[in-house]
Amino acid sequence: MLVSERIGQFFLEHAGGRDRLEYTEYGSGDRWVVLLHGQLMPRRMHQPLARALAAEGLHVVTLDLLGHGRSDRPADPLSYSMTAFGEQVVALLDHLGAEQAIIGGTSLGANVSLEVAVLAPGRVRGLLLEMPVLDNALEAGIMAFAPLLFAARFLPLTVSALRWVTRPIPRGLVPFWVGIGLDTCNQQAAPMAAAVHGIFFGRVAPSTAQRRAIEVPALVVGHPKDPIHPAADAAMLAGEMPHATFVRARSIVEWRAAPERLNALAAGFATSCWDPAPRARRRRTP
Repeated sequence: MLVSERIGQFFLEHAGGRDRLEYTEYGSGDRWVVLLHGQLMPRRMHQPLARALAAEGLHVVTLDLLGHGRSDRPADPLSYSMTAFGEQVVALLDHLGAEQAIIGGTSLGANVSLEVAVLAPGRVRGLLLEMPVLDNALEAGIMAFAPLLFAARFLPLTVSALRWVTRPIPRGLVPFWVGIGLDTCNQQAAPMAAAVHGIFFGRVAPSTAQRRAIEVPALVVGHPKDPIHPAADAAMLAGEMPHATFVRARSIVEWRAAPERLNALAAGFATSCWDPAPRARRRRTP
């Protein structure tokens, strides 16, 4: 099924000026789904899932958070935090005129989705979370991203050189996920250092008490043998939230290499969040 795709933008005003954020819409209607990317990755990573969900009649929006993809990239660490990212998602909903949406994402996007649920619970219809980064990921996360922060701060030419090498490669000539990898390499040293600094020296996720208070339905997907995103974190999160379901991926690359099963689960979950009929039937059950 073919669905319409449109690129849009909006601006966040602040004391120092304003920041531009870019997004893509897939499909139409009032059954909104917002998908958020992983750290340093572009929104395009969710294009296959967005198209699959839109084909089921959902109105899907993928957003480049500040410092990512085609959105603005300030070099001030104070511009970046999980709370700030959550506020950007709420601002997106305001811009779109969406009263509620299913909020979801991968890794960083999953954690930002949790922030939105805490920050503006009335705006969240459900949560679609892949690879949340919580307690069990601390050491691996530091090992993975501390070298990036060091390189961007003290060896900025390495970041610029990688960008110089990868940016000219036509994305249409390489496989989709190779293109996403090339897009992820398209970094600028100062904004990249600011983003990693701001994220990891702030609150990475809402507290356990706040997560337990999230009442909306949630689908939480965890990967086996993923050191940065342990399945234990995803399972723990699903156990904390009262209306969450945990799904174990068959491999770390299942949703990228063979997405049919997880796409179907995500589409079924998202559709059920917007379908009031099952809830009405349950209320009538003696």
